[in-house]
Amino acid sequence: MVIRRNHYDAAFEEYLRAQKIPYVAVDEKRRALAKDASIKSLDFIVYASQGPNLLIDVKGRTEISPNQNQSRRWENWATLEDIQGLQQWQELFGNDFVSGFVFAYQLPENSISNSLEKLFEFRGNLYAFYLVKIDEYRRKMKPRSESWQTVFLHQQDFQELRKPVDAIIQA
Repeated sequence: MVIRRNHYDAAFEEYLRAQKIPYVAVDEKRRALAKDASIKSLDFIVYASQGPNLLIDVKGRTEISPNQNQSRRWENWATLEDIQGLQQWQELFGNDFVSGFVFAYQLPENSISNSLEKLFEFRGNLYAFYLVKIDEYRRKMKPRSESWQTVFLHQQDFQELRKPVDAIIQA
């Protein structure tokens, strides 16, 4: 097990362990080299029981809602470097692998989402994990910040594309 300082990555890893899903945690200290270029590290290689195996980059995010009476907004931004890295890993690993983001949301105790989402408890906090495949993300992504080189999905697109991680891994 790689030592994880990021609680989102640690929570997702503990989820994989608790579900007895085979995985490899990638040590992110060094970037990988391929064809004279470095590739942004991914976080996990996950072996699915059926379907393609997954190359995962975990993105820790929060649910944004000013109060419980308003609709929820799920942050889902990524950098262009994140997108390019996952695409390169998918090409390198070949047809038996699919790259994607796992958006790991730490939800507050009083969140309305706690009754709507499938949650995982880790170190006293509640998390929801959603996968968006990189090819699907790319098709719908929109620019967020040119200076930061970030992109995002509109909420409707995110709701359409996101899949609960357990539905994909244990399908």
